[in-house]
Amino acid sequence: MRWQSQTLDADDGALPGLERAGFVRSVQTPDFEGITFHEVLCKSALNKVPDGGGLPFNWTVNPMRGCSHACRYCFARGSHEYLDLDAGEDFDSQIVVKTNVVPILRRELRKRSWHREVVALGTNTDPYQRAEGRYRLMPGIIGALTESGTGFSILTKGTLMRRDLPLLTAAAEQVPVHLAVSIAILDPELHKGLEAGTPSPRARLELVRALADAGFDVNVMVAPIIPYLTDSKAHLDELIEAIADAGAGSVTAFPMHLRGSTRGWFLNWLAEAHPALLRRYRQLYGRGTSVTPEYSAWLRGRIEPLLEKHRLNRDRQAEPEVRAAESHTPDPQLALFA
Repeated sequence: MRWQSQTLDADDGALPGLERAGFVRSVQTPDFEGITFHEVLCKSALNKVPDGGGLPFNWTVNPMRGCSHACRYCFARGSHEYLDLDAGEDFDSQIVVKTNVVPILRRELRKRSWHREVVALGTNTDPYQRAEGRYRLMPGIIGALTESGTGFSILTKGTLMRRDLPLLTAAAEQVPVHLAVSIAILDPELHKGLEAGTPSPRARLELVRALADAGFDVNVMVAPIIPYLTDSKAHLDELIEAIADAGAGSVTAFPMHLRGSTRGWFLNWLAEAHPALLRRYRQLYGRGTSVTPEYSAWLRGRIEPLLEKHRLNRDRQAEPEVRAAESHTPDPQLALFA
């Protein structure tokens, strides 16, 4: 990799979990202030989903761990703890990059035992976060899957996907390709507080438009819906209308889960930004990870008429990336250390 003004730190003893992951070096650059990239050499690229997960796919590829999108509510935060990193600031700023993921993936796809099952990307952390602009791993991944006859799905908040639109369009002529974009917030201030590192909602709407114009049946994840902050009828109506205008084919929406370390990280933010809501959250979530059944039913009653109004409620079999998100099942380590 060529990095301007890069600094290397080969002594990574403070991060013992990375040694198990094939650690090579750590890189910092002025282009990504406050972020350290830990480059590793993986031994496997295809990650087998544990049995019993209830997902419509058995395999994932995760070119990176951690995510500079820094979403306060991200369900995958706990996966960073397998690297002996914390699920808060480390998850946002200590990004693990599998620099050899493409050749390893090609090798695995050539095996006789590979049956061309659907592969999902974006099930743990976003493959189109900002670092992809430097490492450029996704073109090789898309090419390897396509050449092997393997269908795939991608879920992202990253507008970098637009760079690979010609590759995705060509791939869709040969294998099934399902694309989904996550847009849960329109309000600029709320976006800044909850998704500080993501492209703006308007930029993601333009991504949806570009994908739709290229012929893709784009699913938009209006998720997670943040109780008492993004669940008003006015906000949801404006958002879903904008998604429909952008040409999306369908919408999937569900309320926020607060699992494991994500719970504390989100509630700490809530205590600072909206302290009056803490008591209501304790009532809504109790000691569990999910909202009460009553709230879920209320939210469905609010969303379904809006989807019908904007013609985004058509019956369909859930696509792989949608079912993954609905399950709220992160892909914590799988074959990371294999």
